[in-house]
Amino acid sequence: MILQNSYNMMKLLAFETSTQACSCALYSEGEILQRSKIAPRQHANLILPMADELLAEAGLKPIQLDGVAFGQGPGSFTGLRIACSVAQGIAFAADIPVAPISSLATLAQTAYIEYGASSVLAAIDARMNEVYWGTYRIDKQGIMCGEENVCSPTAVNLPNGEHWYGVGNGWAIYTDILTTRLGKKLQDYQSEKEPKAHAMIPLALAAFTQGKIVSAENALPVYLRNLVIQKPKSQKS
Repeated sequence: MILQNSYNMMKLLAFETSTQACSCALYSEGEILQRSKIAPRQHANLILPMADELLAEAGLKPIQLDGVAFGQGPGSFTGLRIACSVAQGIAFAADIPVAPISSLATLAQTAYIEYGASSVLAAIDARMNEVYWGTYRIDKQGIMCGEENVCSPTAVNLPNGEHWYGVGNGWAIYTDILTTRLGKKLQDYQSEKEPKAHAMIPLALAAFTQGKIVSAENALPVYLRNLVIQKPKSQKS
């Protein structure tokens, strides 16, 4: 895959492990190389070898990177920590900045890349009968922008006047509820898509362009529901 823009000379490594999909992508001088595998509970073992393979294929070392990006969530608590930790480690070692990217935005970007969808409702199962969801529209630069939340699928709502494309495993878990609730507002949906690192690259480039980057120590996952953060504490009691 080739991207044509003013950042063709940039070298960027991206990680996405927020769901069952484990993926890594390398953007180097306009070209995207990628590795991806659906591998529940294997992300910690797979992600660094994927990165090493991509860097070797491109003939690069981590010190030659201009930045790293990672899927900051929402998603699996353990998965988010894995991507964040790997991105932090590389960023610390190479002294480069980090772009934290929403996993829901990456899903929406996937729908634009693969289906040409310009209005997207991305949904990831949040368990506890709730769904992480976001409504996104494509901007003039070809980047998905929007807002996200967590709620019951029965509370998901959309603006009027447009046909929306659904993407993400939330559409598999809550198919009947979401399709009935959205009715004619829904153009189509694809429930098997997972957020993957190659679709994160345009979002990460935009983040660098807009200065939405952080130092390694400030790169943190984002949890839309406090209960996800509190759960590990309750397990200690």
